[in-house]
Amino acid sequence: MFDALVVAEASGWRKLFDARSGEAKGTEHDLMMLGARMRAYAEVLSHGPLAIVVSTPFLHELALRYLNLARAERPAEVFETPESAGIWLASFPK
Repeated sequence: MFDALVVAEASGWRKLFDARSGEAKGTEHDLMMLGARMRAYAEVLSHGPLAIVVSTPFLHELALRYLNLARAERPAEVFETPESAGIWLASFPK
């Protein structure tokens, strides 16, 4: 998915990632590798605001860990509803 965003030149767009029905199946190593990949992207690309919507405390913690590992210089928040995430994203310019 991240590679597709880069190819489409959409990394600077506002993004809402709905993980409410997601299932964490990766390992700790997978999360570390994903964070490293995003850190590499952050060094060469601009990133738009990111809203992550979660449904459980576990997914909330996982989203916060991802944001910490990625270390992208952009606004990013974790939300419980798509509506609250959408309101937050709408506060940023297109």
